[in-house]
Amino acid sequence: MALELGRRRPPRLLLVGREHRALTEVADATGGTALEADLADPAGLTAVAAAGAAADVVVHAAGIGWAGDLATMSAEEARRLLEVDLWAPIELTRAILPGMLARRRGHLVFLGSIAGAVGVPGEATYSAAKAGIGAFAEVVRAETAGRGVGVSTVLPGVVDTPFFTRRGRPYDRRWPRPVPPERVARAVVRAIERNRAEMFVPAWLRLPARLHGAAPPLYGALARRLG
Repeated sequence: MALELGRRRPPRLLLVGREHRALTEVADATGGTALEADLADPAGLTAVAAAGAAADVVVHAAGIGWAGDLATMSAEEARRLLEVDLWAPIELTRAILPGMLARRRGHLVFLGSIAGAVGVPGEATYSAAKAGIGAFAEVVRAETAGRGVGVSTVLPGVVDTPFFTRRGRPYDRRWPRPVPPERVARAVVRAIERNRAEMFVPAWLRLPARLHGAAPPLYGALARRLG
């Protein structure tokens, strides 16, 4: 995402993450500033909020996953997932949004997930966090309408990153195929440039999401049949 933003919207980039080597590589490639921070740590949140106070564009892309039956998930694992995937975007938005509104310019991008739109068995807490992000973004969009701040939600499906290995269960389905992260990055930039409220990646995921909302029993029957 940073590389795509740097190519198409040459800004001063603030890059946030926990991995020193990855941050350094992206900072060198984009001319951005690297800030090592753990968003599950209150001190990390405070540091990011302070460093990004004057940002015109914020992309909430940090996220962790966990796969398995909810009954086997520890309270610590659930809490950390919610802190990173849901609480951190809420708190950072709360801290940075007043400045955007005062300047009457800015754009917030929230990385949701198809899991938040339809719910995925084995990912109860992750699905809940991403559903929460979608609802939060929708309300922030309504509250900032006409005040110079855009709000977009980008909902990817399966993306070809180490996310699945790190969550404890690799992705082993033949369909849908994982999409490259560059495709999601391009969608993020388009959402900003076109002020799109919502974008699915790939676009056909909008269909199951809408079917789930309009006819949950039908969606459930099809999901059980198709796996």
